[in-house]
Amino acid sequence: MFSKVSILLFSLASLLLFRSTTGIEFIYNSNFTTTNTLLLDNATVKSPPSILTLTNQTTFSIGRGLYPSRINASSSSASPLPFATSFIFSMAPFKHLSPGHGFAFVFLPFSETSAASSSQHLGLFNFTNNGDPNSRIFAVEFDVFANQEFNDINDNHVGVDVNSLTSVASETAGFYGGRDGQRFTELKLNSGENYQAWIEFNGSAINVTMARASSRKPIRPLISIPLNLTGVLLDDMFVGFTASTGQLVQSHRILSWSFSNSNFSIGDALITRNLPSFKLSGDSVLKSKGFIAGVSSGVVLLVSVIGLLCFYVVRRRRQRLEGDVEDWETEYWPHRVQYKDVLEATKGFSDENMIGYGGNSKVYRGVLEGKEVAVKRIMMSPRESVGATSEFLAEVSSLGRLRHKNIVGLKGWSKKGGESLILIYEYMENGSVDKRIFDCNEIEGIVEWIWGLMEKDKVVDGLDERIKANGVFVVEEVEMALRIGLLCVHPDPRVRPKMRQVVQILEQGRLVEDGGEREISLLERVKSSYLLETGEGSRQQHPTFQDVWNSSSYSNSFQTYDSILHGR
Repeated sequence: MFSKVSILLFSLASLLLFRSTTGIEFIYNSNFTTTNTLLLDNATVKSPPSILTLTNQTTFSIGRGLYPSRINASSSSASPLPFATSFIFSMAPFKHLSPGHGFAFVFLPFSETSAASSSQHLGLFNFTNNGDPNSRIFAVEFDVFANQEFNDINDNHVGVDVNSLTSVASETAGFYGGRDGQRFTELKLNSGENYQAWIEFNGSAINVTMARASSRKPIRPLISIPLNLTGVLLDDMFVGFTASTGQLVQSHRILSWSFSNSNFSIGDALITRNLPSFKLSGDSVLKSKGFIAGVSSGVVLLVSVIGLLCFYVVRRRRQRLEGDVEDWETEYWPHRVQYKDVLEATKGFSDENMIGYGGNSKVYRGVLEGKEVAVKRIMMSPRESVGATSEFLAEVSSLGRLRHKNIVGLKGWSKKGGESLILIYEYMENGSVDKRIFDCNEIEGIVEWIWGLMEKDKVVDGLDERIKANGVFVVEEVEMALRIGLLCVHPDPRVRPKMRQVVQILEQGRLVEDGGEREISLLERVKSSYLLETGEGSRQQHPTFQDVWNSSSYSNSFQTYDSILHGR
């Protein structure tokens, strides 16, 4: 970001150098002549008014206009002298012709053009000497053609060149405005409009600024870089302008010019109003090849946009027909995830991504929006899906309202017709509780430990030591929470309650069924001899959740879910 501090430091350094330097200063306000300007090749002075014209409609031509005598560009210590120059220029296309190539403000050790080429070389270099450090040429180019061999950024740019047309710095032509100097406005170089440029070198850094003629000089430069011109700017140098055409042609005009290596505000002396205009007339623009090509491109673009909009509308309508938005989706989180995104996240439900299965469902590991998720896919026949879909969506709605740090978060859901129902959970890096129940044979897991404590009627001993140390808890609530957890991870699926039932118990303290409500408490002991038989084939005799629910051992009421969460 270019700051006001940078501008101040640049200006102070320039003033200090200027005070110790005596040099040349001149101002041309539309009063170029063959006497005060050295004209080479196609460069001419046309009047009235007397302006410098570097090129005409001649193809593959060069035009060069220089100050008629050499100037001192370095001090006795061989350090480059500072300078400030400002000029008003115009680049305009000719009727029915494609425009090109550009011009440059230059310091040259010689005036002749024999070592320069036209077209993309701008009358500065040729194929052999471009990039030669012994050229000792400094230039600021205003280029309207993107040459790949010079790494041009686009076909409308300003660049700083040292011994090469591959710029040491370049920017799209334009200026920075606004109160904070951050709003950039592009200026089309070859529009025929009059622009003013400022180039300021303080001996170690250079600023290049441009704006529309008659506008104030922008505070923030277009280009501002440190620059070492030692060995480039010599004792005696020519200074001025050079331009070229190729197969592409346009006019390059310098309307006014000021230069000084002792006056930093020399640009203020230029007259910027009542200057001639070189813009093409409206009729010429309308009939030009560029305008016709532009209109044709616009029509093609418009048709393409309309086609894309139609495609989008049809696709959205088809998506809505495939799966209507549920009424509760706009009120509760989580929301539906597109099936194609789920398919991509799990690599098409590939076997290598499967991390678990059971009953009519499989669980897959996947990556959705850059985060790992666990995707549970429930498959069912068309007959099974009739009532199961409604129950599935009801459970999703219930889970969407539930928030607890110890419950795996439901990230979203999806479905494919009515035969594939999908739940998307946060991925648990350390696995789920069932892994501890079924897959761990060497070390007793937390589930087995709690079962053992329950058998000894010491289930409260499973409470976290930090909570015990705090001393703020209710024994009945601890027992209730642990025993509901044991039911949820019971090895026999028939014993496990549905998540909707768990949510209802935790939220309301009771389970509403068959039009009535029944209070439940898990504060009474659930003997492991009743819930978890041992021995061969014993799992076939496990009671279902309804058996446990209807057992007389669950008779006392308990506090609400809020008290469980907050320990009140």
